Amino acid sequence: MEISRFTRRGEYRWEIEPHGGMHVPAILYADEGLIGDMDDKVAEQACNVAMLPGIVQASYAMPDAHWGYGFPIGGVAAFDPEEGVVSAGGVGFDISCGVRALHTGLQKAQVEAVKERLAEALFGRIPCGVGSTGKIRLDAEEMDAMLKGGARWAVDRGYGDPADLERTEERGCMEGALPDEVSDHAKHRQQKEMGTLGSGNHYLEVQHVARVFDADTAAAFGVAEGDVMVSIHCGSRGLGHQIGTDYLRTMVIAAGEYGIRLPDRELACAPIQSPIGQSYLGAMRAGINCALANRQIITHLTRQVFADVLPPAELTMLYDVSHNTCKVESHTINDAPRTLYVHRKGATRAFGPGHPELPESLRAVGQPVLIGGTMGTASYILAGTREGEALSFSSSCHGAGRAMSRHQATRRWRGRQVADELAARGILVRSPSPRGLAEEAPGAYKDVTAVVEAADRAGLSRPVARLEPMVCIKG
Repeated sequence: MEISRFTRRGEYRWEIEPHGGMHVPAILYADEGLIGDMDDKVAEQACNVAMLPGIVQASYAMPDAHWGYGFPIGGVAAFDPEEGVVSAGGVGFDISCGVRALHTGLQKAQVEAVKERLAEALFGRIPCGVGSTGKIRLDAEEMDAMLKGGARWAVDRGYGDPADLERTEERGCMEGALPDEVSDHAKHRQQKEMGTLGSGNHYLEVQHVARVFDADTAAAFGVAEGDVMVSIHCGSRGLGHQIGTDYLRTMVIAAGEYGIRLPDRELACAPIQSPIGQSYLGAMRAGINCALANRQIITHLTRQVFADVLPPAELTMLYDVSHNTCKVESHTINDAPRTLYVHRKGATRAFGPGHPELPESLRAVGQPVLIGGTMGTASYILAGTREGEALSFSSSCHGAGRAMSRHQATRRWRGRQVADELAARGILVRSPSPRGLAEEAPGAYKDVTAVVEAADRAGLSRPVARLEPMVCIKG
């Protein structure tokens, strides 16, 4: 992407001033190298988002931004409750896709001794891949209970411990979910998919803490070098995808009816206070609960595997946070608090120290911000910052961000080749799809370390620890 399109406002802050139909500027946080590797569509889409009614302050793009559906992936935008809109494209198809990080209480050497057995056991117990299904079957009543209850529903059914909920975003349950606003088709798609990873960039990874950057925050998070942790990255599966599909179709029509001129049909939206806007929010919140319940069930299955293979292990929660949502939050605008509808698409919520929504045990240091890398590089644990609220509505990056399309990746790599190269480096990968491994080859992604450094230097979040993969279960 041409840097000349931006006005530089700082070493890691770039701005496109309002022009044409833009109501606010488009702001991108990155270094020159990351910007140079981005598709021109990122700037175009960020500017298009800035044209939506009721947008507040700016249209933001994170350091890992890349071309998405309507909004760029890595896009953040907040809207006024009365004048603004809600956009299904601003949340994405995988509603509440997110990352959950678990402590194991184990050290790297303990896991290395049984790594092969652990990889096979996890792959055998946790369904993954396109169309994967689990052993749980939900009838209509249980489906609606799950969509209302989220991870709380899962814990009540024996999948985990109530203590898990304290370290889960929204305490495990998104209020305001309306299962009746979710189509029967969406519910049908989810009947057999609870407790499954799905495909694409979703994974379960066993990782070791390779480096700690902030000893005090790491201690508060319970993280130390040599520790083994588990990261679970997945979302709302077929249900979330169908909600997105259903409402994007409806919102394209609704936008015209409400006199909203869309710079791109993929930005289909509706006024927040309209019937369709309220219907989507209720369905989306049900999708959030589906994702929270799904990660809770996978946590339970993972605990069972560790209990079988490494009996000393006791998996406890660090945190669970989503990166595809629209949330009602209070933010300070012009020195006054305002209630806003914050869309984050491929961007992680990153509340800073002292935020009242954080658990008491984490409030002093800020929210854990969980950044997924690739199966051949690293993931990161960051912490939210106070200044991030003003910079990006308390938002940060969510991962490495793709550097090439899946089609381009399959032309360059073969799945067997990727698995063999990783195994030679001591990283065991298990997947039902060789093509999926090729699509997710580490080289298909940006440098996650550069992304994290940009987020840090921009003030969005600060590094706490680097985690490197040992075992990866990939859809």
